[in-house]
Parts: sequence; C-alpha cells; structure tokens
Amino acid sequence: MQLSTDTEGLKLLEQVLEVYDQKQIANYLNQRSPNKWNREAINRWRKGKAQEKLTYDEYKYLQDLLPKRPSHYDKPEFDFIDLFAGIGGLRNGFEKIGGRCVFTSEWNKYAVKTYKANWYADPHYHVFNEDIRDLTLSQCDHTSEEEAAIYIDSKIPNHDVLLAGFPCQPFSLAGISKKNALGRSHGFECETQGTLFFDVARIIAAKRPKAFLLENVKNLKSHDKGKTFQIITKTLDELGYDVADLEFDTPHDPKVINGSLFTPQNRERIVLVGFRKDLKSSRGFSLKDIKIPESRPSLQSILDSDVEDKYTLTPRLWEYLYFYAKKHKAKGNGFGFGLVNPNQKDVVTRTLSARYYKDGSEILINHNGWDMEKADIDFYDANNQSKRPRRLTPRECARLMGFDKPNESKFKIPVSDMQAYKQFGNSVVAPVFAAVAELMKSRII
Repeated sequence: MQLSTDTEGLKLLEQVLEVYDQKQIANYLNQRSPNKWNREAINRWRKGKAQEKLTYDEYKYLQDLLPKRPSHYDKPEFDFIDLFAGIGGLRNGFEKIGGRCVFTSEWNKYAVKTYKANWYADPHYHVFNEDIRDLTLSQCDHTSEEEAAIYIDSKIPNHDVLLAGFPCQPFSLAGISKKNALGRSHGFECETQGTLFFDVARIIAAKRPKAFLLENVKNLKSHDKGKTFQIITKTLDELGYDVADLEFDTPHDPKVINGSLFTPQNRERIVLVGFRKDLKSSRGFSLKDIKIPESRPSLQSILDSDVEDKYTLTPRLWEYLYFYAKKHKAKGNGFGFGLVNPNQKDVVTRTLSARYYKDGSEILINHNGWDMEKADIDFYDANNQSKRPRRLTPRECARLMGFDKPNESKFKIPVSDMQAYKQFGNSVVAPVFAAVAELMKSRII
C-alpha cells in the first residue's frame, strides 16, 4: 500500500535526516523491505528523480526512528527550557515529573542529532536553537539591556523552569567602562559579560521563570579562587532568586552531589537550584532531602556479555598505558589508568570524560582477568596478553550515565563511537537530576 501523497513521506524523511544519514536510513528501511533502499535511492527520492516511494508500512516503520509524543503533553504540569542541553541529561528528569520542554538550545551538531533522536519536539510549542548568544544579543556591544530583554522575550517561549548546564568560565572586568556608558542597571551586565553564564542571566532577567536548575563541575566553587562562584550567586540574588543551600561551604555541601549514589561512577557535580523570591516557594527546600536509592546498579549489571573485539585495547596501546602508569607511579604521581574488575562487589569507576574516545584510560574493564602481578614480572607473557582490558562501549556508557537501565538499550545513539563518547563524557548522571526534579516538583507546579 502506497502513501496517498509522496509529500508526507518526504516531510518525514527530512525530519529523520536531521538525526540519521542516508545510509543509516536505507539500512533501517531494508529491515522492512530487503534490498529496496540504498543511499543513492534516498537521494534520488529527495530530489524527485526516483520511482521509489514509501509504502504505508515503511512510513510507519520510519516514524519509529523519531521519539513519540509523551502522553502528558496533552496537559503538561509545567513548561521548561533546556539550555546548553547536550543530549538531554537535565531534561530527562523534568519530563518525568510532567514537564513539557518548549525550548532547547545546543550548538554541537552531533549532540543535536542524539538529542533529537531521543526527545520529542512539539511542532506547535517547541523551538530549537543553536547558539544561545544569537537570542541574548550578547555579542552585540551596543545593545542595551532593555533591547536585549525585549528581543529575548519575543524569541524564547514563556516557561516555569529554566535548566542550564553552562560552561565554567572566568569573569573578566575588561570593558566595564564601555558597558557602564550604556547605562545598564544590573551589575551582572558588567561582571559577567563575555561568559555564557551572562546569557543565562539575561534570559532569567527577561523571562522571570518560577525556578531554575543550573549544574556545573564541582570545581566551580573554587574556580578563579572562588571569584567565579561568588559572582554567579551574587548575580542570581540580584535577579531576585533564592539559591538553595548557599550557607553550606563544607566537605558535606548538599549542592555537590556524587553520581556514585545512583550509578557505579564517581562523578561529582554542583547543583544550583533557585526559586523566585516573590513566590516564597524556597522556604524549607534543601538538596539534603533528595531521595537516594537504597541500592545502585552494579558495574557488572551494566556491561554487555558479548562485546566486539574492537573495544579491547591493542597490544601497542596497552603497552603505552601500562608503562606510562608505571613511570608516573615511580615518581609518586599515581596510576595513569583506571582498571576495574567488574566482578568486584560495589566497585565504582573513575569519572567518564569527553576524552574517553582517545584511549579509554580512565575506565578500563578487566573482563578477561588481566593479571597485574604477572605483568610486573613479564608484561609480554602471551597468555596474559590475550586478557588485555577493554573500553566501555557507547551503550555501556549510556547505562553508566543512567540514560539506560541495566540490560536496556532504549536510548538511541545515532552518532559515531567518538562522538558518543564525547557526548556521554560531557553529560550528567541522569538519575541524579531526576531526583532533584522530583524534589522541586511541589514548588513549581
């Protein structure tokens, strides 16, 4: 059965091409219609030069590559926006508690593919943006605060909650005199100019959401001798928001949450939750009260039993990492790689980083029983060499970051391994922020 018009099929194809390339789409369609599709056929069809058209069954099958509309979008509890969105680690938790995403901003084209593969965009309510600075006019030196606010208000939908995982950058006082000459009333317009936090602050000032959640690396607190964090919290106070748990500045600061409470990975992030002062909704709120699961998945439970050989370190790479670590250990600098035994109870990995694609050294899986003692005697022992450790696969990274549960493979990864490693390494442990969202829920609905 053919579609009534080819327009419907081409419209769907263009949507899918925002995420997948022609070869991926052809391979996928061939699972339903063997040997019918290839990259050239897809291109000919797009250009109106081909006989190939989607059947009704193929159309429905292709639709499955795109995320489904959440049932609660008919009557969402609240609206939120997702800035510096990455692959949706913050969005995950707020959608789970009934929120509807109405605006997303992410500049990395590969992260955008993964985001669009997994998160629904309502064509009537949702706006997708690349560079946030295009909407805040922060790169226009002669734009006044009032002009920027009017422009932001016209481009960004109204929302109840703002989410942002902004980059950590130092603040500079350069150019303050010129900005003062523009008559800007907010101090943050001078103090934060030139950083991406400035763009977040401008949006908060213009849109006045009920609440926000900002996340960053733990070292934000000590960055630039504490000046960065001081300016951020001062700015948020000036904008009329109470930030939770600011009185804590100890090793047990509830704003710093370790992902190891939720998945078997040591990953500390700082979480800034703020509520608008005039709504008086912050009273009694503390991140000390987030619900910690009674148990977390074991490392073994997130690993696949059948993994391609390409993830095992090559003899040359393993040799380099091993002797590099020995050299630095001799100097008292510790090991250069993180080898973990998945059979060890309660084992926790090091932090997955965006550089993981280079050599995987921070998290190596000792899946075949590499013997370190034997290696110290003879690194090149043939039997031991056959047991070289391996990297995590991208799918296992998805589970380690909490996007998938053990034995799940629901989170779609439409990009190369290199890009996937970068994306998961730059993301957040999703269940951490689902717990924070749940804690905030009663104060934003």
